[in-house]
Amino acid sequence: MVKETAVEVIDLTKTFKGKIALQKVSFTVESGEMVALVGASGSGKSTLLRHLNGLERGESGVVKVFDFSLQSEGKFHSKIRQLRSNMGCIFQQFNLVKRLTVIENVLVGNLGQISLARSAIRYFTKAEKIQALCALERVGILEQAYKRASLLSGGQQQRVAIARCLVQGARIILADEPIASLDPESARKVMELLSELNQQNGITVISSLHQVQMVQRYFPRAVALKQGEVIFDGLTSNLDQNRLNQLYGSAAKELVLSGHGE
Repeated sequence: MVKETAVEVIDLTKTFKGKIALQKVSFTVESGEMVALVGASGSGKSTLLRHLNGLERGESGVVKVFDFSLQSEGKFHSKIRQLRSNMGCIFQQFNLVKRLTVIENVLVGNLGQISLARSAIRYFTKAEKIQALCALERVGILEQAYKRASLLSGGQQQRVAIARCLVQGARIILADEPIASLDPESARKVMELLSELNQQNGITVISSLHQVQMVQRYFPRAVALKQGEVIFDGLTSNLDQNRLNQLYGSAAKELVLSGHGE
């Protein structure tokens, strides 16, 4: 059985003020894969993720999502909002509206299904609220549904972001350093949840991570970047000490031993 291609990147190039951020980056992610983006700070991981979800536009190259060009040769697709509805995003700094309740945060982020006007005035149907509550139950924080988001711990806030992806119906989750600001136990719970959604729901997960042990534990495949170029794409089991030294330099041993943190 031939797998569907979820994301395809072809020769993607980006510069900032004359400095190369991405240099002819190419790789393909099949539907249902769980792929880690690894590399030192400034290697291009976050920049690449921002191009995958249409927040940044490259100078050249192509980004395809389920065979539709999200962007091509410096231009976005005319239906980029519709294409982006396939993708849920999780950020390092949680990206929630702190003054809203948890359930409102889940519903407001439901791109592609709720109009901007309804989202702005926070008008939601009973069915939509039930769907949101089911998603919060799925991620284990149903009891927090009507609390202000500002009262939640970091780990709980990341689970709200994951619930938002579920309600959105995202087929792909893009996560940018989702556990960088969390304590080890909260980080483990978030990674276990992403792994469960990948294995049980078939959701494609692409995540940037600094934590090498987490990459090796939860991700079968890694794409490694250095100075904006892909220098490794393969099984995480093949990320040996020599390759880690090439990626992280003198920090490699510390990253492996600590397992968590920058």
